[in-house]
Amino acid sequence: MNMIAPDAKRSSVERLKETSRRLRGALAEELVSVAPEVSEDSYNLLKFHGTYEQHDRDTATARKQAGLAKEYSFMVRVRMPGGRLNAAQYLALDALADRYANAGLRITTRQGIQFHGVAKGNLKAHIAEINRTLLTTQSACGDVARNLMVTPAPRQDAAHRRLLDDARMLAAALLPASRAYHQIFLDEADPGIEEEEALYGPAYLPRKFKIALALPEDNTVDVLCNDLGLIAVFEGGALAGYNIALGGGLGMTHNRADTYPRLASVLGFVPAAEALAVTRAAIGIHRDFGDRADRKRARLKYVLDDRGLDWTRAELAARLGHPLAAPRPTAPLAVPDLLGWHADGAGNFWLGIAIPSGRIADGAIAWCSALRAVIARFGCTPIMTPQQDILLADIAPADRAGIAALLAEYGIAAPAGTSALARWTLACPALPTCGLALTEAERVRDPIVAALEPVLAGLGLAEERISLRITGCPNGCARSYAGDIGLVGRIPGAYALYVGGDFAGTRLSFKLIERVRQDDLPSVLAPLFAAFAAGRAPGEGFGDFCHRLGGAALRALIEAARAPAHPAAAD
Repeated sequence: MNMIAPDAKRSSVERLKETSRRLRGALAEELVSVAPEVSEDSYNLLKFHGTYEQHDRDTATARKQAGLAKEYSFMVRVRMPGGRLNAAQYLALDALADRYANAGLRITTRQGIQFHGVAKGNLKAHIAEINRTLLTTQSACGDVARNLMVTPAPRQDAAHRRLLDDARMLAAALLPASRAYHQIFLDEADPGIEEEEALYGPAYLPRKFKIALALPEDNTVDVLCNDLGLIAVFEGGALAGYNIALGGGLGMTHNRADTYPRLASVLGFVPAAEALAVTRAAIGIHRDFGDRADRKRARLKYVLDDRGLDWTRAELAARLGHPLAAPRPTAPLAVPDLLGWHADGAGNFWLGIAIPSGRIADGAIAWCSALRAVIARFGCTPIMTPQQDILLADIAPADRAGIAALLAEYGIAAPAGTSALARWTLACPALPTCGLALTEAERVRDPIVAALEPVLAGLGLAEERISLRITGCPNGCARSYAGDIGLVGRIPGAYALYVGGDFAGTRLSFKLIERVRQDDLPSVLAPLFAAFAAGRAPGEGFGDFCHRLGGAALRALIEAARAPAHPAAAD
């Protein structure tokens, strides 16, 4: 079954994918041309191979006025299920950042690693070197199943091991059949045939497909924000299976009411042995029924809403060959703090280190040099988290003091020295490299956090867990519609303000204000924080409080704080 729309109703990208000779197009020829950029068709095909063409938007206007071309470069993303690397792989990627990129790495909100600033002439060599580490960039981007997320905590128990094993199994099974990647970047011989894409079909998926596996007690992956969420159900210490959640996705377009963020709906339960079968079934539904005419409405979430949950459940059952069982009860989803020192349950430790915006570079703090030194000397296992942080695992008890001392030499404080707000703030790259950004995100993360910290401290909320997510556009790459507070780029210097989600990732935020200038954020949020400090219910989080009060009451608090004080009456 492959219900691709008639050609007249398909977007140009859909036609390109189907006629690209299984993602080959003219990539091989264009990568060796002297031009610093690629064609529009090659731009779209390169995504499937793990790279985006970008340009420096900071310099674009001045260069255009001077009659110069844009400063083009490429972002390269590594596909690494569950954010796992070994020490040798991390050190190799670190060296490649110096050789081919901008001398830094960036941890993504999907547990991957990105390189920025790669010149087109270095792209093939760079990707080939990544593959020599036994990692890949294939399908890190594009209209396929993306990097699989999984609970990152390196606890040495059966539950965590099983979820990681299943994530790796799924990741391997969901790669495209096309050998285009290997032929273009790894010099594999091209026999001149087009492979059969049994899973993805001749035009691949209508849009990307995101998958996460979670334990209920560790929803750091924000499992309900994914097209497919697999929520583990353990019974008697063994994995019984997964509760299946379908239709999550956070991207939207401003001023288009038919696009919106959505959390996945839990539709049923499958035994552990059917994890791959149900994943293929979900991908098949997206492939066969997703919108191939309008890429802004091409995600699986719109299939669910347009056709209904009963239809979706029945379609899944038909593809599986049996009805879905009812979801099984689990503990509520929760998000633990993985930073700092933790025992792994097998005699060793891990150390969670907060990396602002996931940017590993040498600047005011020499993040690159520090992590390189620690991993090289102590052989720690690095794990990337969905919070853009890094966990250094497999640390022997005798090495704890040495690691702490070495980090201190580089000016990296213990995680306890990082404010609660900073620990739980995410930001996408946005400007100057993202072509979709409407305003800043990563480059204003630290100033925004610094402006809000004293407001919270003054109200006794300095240690309160409040999640803040900042994105430069409405696509939600930093999960800005989930969590307590979301800032969504609207125009340069201004954000749509979202509140009312919950820390555990089970409820979306709502739009409170259409546009707030960055400089006004402290004064807008201060009365909400004050009301929260004074009137919260026991155990209530900030997002829960905002949800309980509702938009009208919250806006009234802001307006009351803005009103000028009445002068005292004269005697």
